[in-house]
Amino acid sequence: MRTRLACPCGVRLVGEDEDDLVARAQEHLAAEHPGRSYDRELILLLAT
Repeated sequence: MRTRLACPCGVRLVGEDEDDLVARAQEHLAAEHPGRSYDRELILLLAT
């Protein structure tokens, strides 16, 4: 299960499970990187 993601901007995201990580990553993208949107598959591909 992938639950960690390091954004290139330096923020490290940690989720309780994959669903939580995807939600946190999408929230981060919307707040810090407007105009960028990654789907679940890409977020999990980049996660560890």
